[in-house]
Amino acid sequence: MHHIDYGLAAMRADVLLVYPDDEALDLATVYEDFVGRHALAAYEVTARFYETGAPADLSDMAQHLAQGRTVSYARQHLEETARIVEALDSAVLDRMAVLLGALRDRGGCLFVLGVGGNAANASHAVNDFRKLAGIEASTPVDNVSELTARTNDEGWNTVFSAWLDGSRLKRDDMVLVFSVGGGNAEHNISPNIVKVLIRVQEIGAQILGIVGRDGGFTAAVANECIIVPTVNLSWVTPHTEGFQATIWHLLVSHPRVKARETKWESTP
Repeated sequence: MHHIDYGLAAMRADVLLVYPDDEALDLATVYEDFVGRHALAAYEVTARFYETGAPADLSDMAQHLAQGRTVSYARQHLEETARIVEALDSAVLDRMAVLLGALRDRGGCLFVLGVGGNAANASHAVNDFRKLAGIEASTPVDNVSELTARTNDEGWNTVFSAWLDGSRLKRDDMVLVFSVGGGNAEHNISPNIVKVLIRVQEIGAQILGIVGRDGGFTAAVANECIIVPTVNLSWVTPHTEGFQATIWHLLVSHPRVKARETKWESTP
C-alpha cells in the first residue's frame, strides 16, 4: 500500500471466525489471507482518498468490483475445504480409531444416528463399518417402517432413544452421531439427538461424534468428538456433511479399525 492506512474495507463477519478470539489480530493478516485465496478486491482512490466513505467513492468501488475479477463459487468452496482439512484435529481422529478398534475387540455394537442428510451418511457408514471394519453396526434410519411408526405413535423426540432401547443397547456398545449442530435442547434443535444421548449416558455406553458449528450437546457429552471447523457460516451444512463422509472413510481405513480390503484396493 502507498498510503497511510488501508482505506475503507467491507467484509462478511464470518470471515473472522477462523481467527482466535482471544488474541490480537492485525488487519494486514486478514488481507494477506484474502490475497492467498484470491479473495481480495481493491480499488485505489487517489483524487478523493480521504473521503472514501462518500457516496461517489462507494459508487466507483461498486462499478470497479462489478467489472473486476471474481472468485467462482467452485473455487471458493474448494479453497474453504482445504482450510478445513488443515484445521481438523488429527489427534482426535486417531483416538476415535482406537475406541472403534476396542469396540470390535470386545464384541460391542455400533449404532449410528443422523437426521436428514446425516441419516443418509449414517446408512452409508453402517455399510462400511460392517463390511470393511468387521464391526457389528446398525442405524434406525434403515428401518423406515419402525422409524415412521414410532414418530407417528410416540413422537419424533423419542424415536432414537426408543429404538436403542429396543435394540438392547449395552454398556459395551457405542453410539456414533452425525449432526451439523450436535443437538440443542434449549433451542429445540435435534431434540431426538439430545434425548438419545442422555439415555446412552444412563446406560454407560460410549459416544463418538462428527459434528459442525460448536458441536452442541454431542460435543459436550461425547467420549471423543471431531468438530468440522466453521470457515463460512453460509456453507456450514455442506461442509459438515461432506466432511462426515471424509472422516468416517478415514476411520474405516485407519490401521486400528480396518479389517478387510476394499474391492479396488485388492484388485490388480
